[in-house]
Amino acid sequence: MRDILWNGLCEMRIRKKRELALPKEELLFSNQYLIKLLWPLFVEQLLLFAVGLIDSLMVASVGEAAVSAVSLVDSLMVLIITIMTALATGGAVIVGQFLGQGKDEEARRAGDQLMLFLLLLSLLVSAAMYLLKGILMSLIFGDIDEDVSHNCDVYYLIVMASVPFIAVYNGGAALFRSTGNSKISMKVSFLMNGINVAGNAILIFGFHRGVEGVAVPTLVSRMVAAVLIYVLLRNKDLAVHLSRKFVYKPDWHLIRKILKIGVPNGVENSMFQLGKLILLSMISGFGTASIAANAVGNAVSMIAVLPGMAMGFGIVSVISQCVGTGDYRQVMHYSKKLVKWVYVAMLVSNVLIIVTTPFIIMLYGLSDETAEIATELILLNCISSIVIWPLSFSIPHVLRAAGDVTFTMIISVASMWVFRIIFGIILGKTMGFGVLGVWIAMIIDWGVRSVCFCIRYRSSRWKHAAVS
Repeated sequence: MRDILWNGLCEMRIRKKRELALPKEELLFSNQYLIKLLWPLFVEQLLLFAVGLIDSLMVASVGEAAVSAVSLVDSLMVLIITIMTALATGGAVIVGQFLGQGKDEEARRAGDQLMLFLLLLSLLVSAAMYLLKGILMSLIFGDIDEDVSHNCDVYYLIVMASVPFIAVYNGGAALFRSTGNSKISMKVSFLMNGINVAGNAILIFGFHRGVEGVAVPTLVSRMVAAVLIYVLLRNKDLAVHLSRKFVYKPDWHLIRKILKIGVPNGVENSMFQLGKLILLSMISGFGTASIAANAVGNAVSMIAVLPGMAMGFGIVSVISQCVGTGDYRQVMHYSKKLVKWVYVAMLVSNVLIIVTTPFIIMLYGLSDETAEIATELILLNCISSIVIWPLSFSIPHVLRAAGDVTFTMIISVASMWVFRIIFGIILGKTMGFGVLGVWIAMIIDWGVRSVCFCIRYRSSRWKHAAVS
């Protein structure tokens, strides 16, 4: 009897797999298309974070106070950029779903509205950041050394002017990715980061400047990238392009659709970064060695998860178009395929980082105490990234592309506050593990998210209808 039941169960599984299997000729995207979409995204993200790593290496020559200052202010900048990127992703999802339905004109109109909204919002945010500078510096960074505080002040004043430009660039890059044209944003990123690195080298090593030697090239490079990507998007030969005449009148019907995806995504990501800032404020009290080690760990960890982050943009582009067709067999096929690819890429990148960790630490020229802490953080992050990260961060991209943004927001925010922040305080401060305890809490957060998102994916409650 048991054998009969087992054989019946196996037959049911085989039959279900056959029902879900898609003939090759029915697939929307070939492997060649996916590779063509994904490799420029990887290069673009590699440039972004490699430049961040180079920036920190260059500013390290000025001293650990400068490294700490750049890290602290960049943590706030990441929060702002994360919100803009989330809204841009919301626009990309809407554009992708329209394209999947064959509504090219609606996709173009959505692109116009996305760029207008990002520009207006970024200008308001930038103005607010200058007006509230004193309050934010005191509230977020807390009691820090005087030399670190001075460097924070200088760096903050310069880089905050780049917010509108990075918002426009992110919006334009999202529109190019939504059509599968990721090479354009990669080429613009090459130019932007080339200007940044060259400017850093000239100002820091040629003119012996401090943190302003990092801040000024960042501002200039983002200005150039924003202007260039806006001009490129006005090409009428593109599947999704901006109107020749600047659209200055908001279409709230379309903007609401973008915000329906972008706002929950923005809340989720901003809460995520806010949690990091709260913990960073606590880490600041652990001393300069912990701040510097955390800065190095963050820089290296971003490289470690870079393949997964890059492929996340591709997942949104592919899955949103599949959702637009209304064929959820395609959605399931490509989500499984792409998550498997993420696992392979994460394994390769993190093993390489583990092997080269001693060399990375040597490049920073850290003190023995700082080097020991940084090494622990890097190894913990790499091992966890291989095992947990893809389920915690790639699966949610599938859900968001299908419009299931409220669930991902609730789980991510709840897990972050309960497991990352509360556990971070308990492990880091109460139990005395210091910055390592904060990072252990982060891994616990990843694990909880993974379980929740996998359960959601295996259900059918996330399979929403496309926008109309």
